[in-house]
Amino acid sequence: MKVISLFSGCGGLDLGFERAGFDIPVANEFDSSIWQTFRFNHPNSALLTQDIRKLSVDSFPNDIDGIIGGPPCQSWSEAGAQRGIQDSRGQLFFDYIRLLKAKQPKFFLAENVSGMLSNRHTEAVKSITELFKSCGYDLTITLVNAKNYGVAQERKRVFYIGFRQDLGINFKFPCGSTEMDSKKLTLRDVIWDLQFTAIPSAVGNSHNEQADNNNEFFTGNFSTIFMSRNRVKSWDEQAFTVQASGRHCQLHPQAPKMVFFGQNDRRFVKNKEHLYRRMTVREIARVQGFSDDFKFIYSNVDDAYKMIGNAVPVPLAYEIAVAIRKYLS
Repeated sequence: MKVISLFSGCGGLDLGFERAGFDIPVANEFDSSIWQTFRFNHPNSALLTQDIRKLSVDSFPNDIDGIIGGPPCQSWSEAGAQRGIQDSRGQLFFDYIRLLKAKQPKFFLAENVSGMLSNRHTEAVKSITELFKSCGYDLTITLVNAKNYGVAQERKRVFYIGFRQDLGINFKFPCGSTEMDSKKLTLRDVIWDLQFTAIPSAVGNSHNEQADNNNEFFTGNFSTIFMSRNRVKSWDEQAFTVQASGRHCQLHPQAPKMVFFGQNDRRFVKNKEHLYRRMTVREIARVQGFSDDFKFIYSNVDDAYKMIGNAVPVPLAYEIAVAIRKYLS
């Protein structure tokens, strides 16, 4: 089965679908800092690098079974301004729908942040839902936590999944393989073996040439916002949501949890300050479910954190893709 990938990033969603047996002949990503990484790890996908708003529907093949992708989520984020559909990035949903209407594949998947379902976006989500349905698709909207799908991370995301109405498919979002607490993965499960491999990034947080497996971490001061709450999870917990930023990356579990001093005031444990470092690029990649043979290529270390933090966790993408393939067959 063939799908096209939009807003592909470094290809976490793509990788999950590929592992489930889908082919991705064409993908689209506009951020030039990601192109090398995507091309290296997805050699069988032709990468279109233009702004999707300037691409005609003829830029993509017709003989496809699905469209997958996550339009930029910053404008919907709980932590952001939540401008939603009024923001130019939020409006990129319309280009997703433009291609969906033209190509009419058997299914589509669109992923976004949980903030998209906040009350202030009710009318915008209703409009988007109607647009999907007007293209001829039966739609499900599901809020999930990645920790229930083989991912060692607390990460809530919304998935819009639609099947073409003439197929008569009554899709049910899959239960996760680690839905039971006894099966959930922890930081110990996914990054324990990396704890003594970490090295700091080079001057100015540029890539350290000695980091041969992306085992470098962002350095620099911690902002007052960062220090407003605990940023450490223990070895036997799931990670916080991986952020698309090196400066705001969560801290490694080797350190004790930060101490409460007052409202918006957390501090490092005295005489343990040397234990507080950000997770490495490879560590957060593991948390997101990328295997060690997935190579991240960058000059600025922050670009690596950004592409990983914006990705769909690979195991979550895989479990969804398996379910979609089952319904189609």
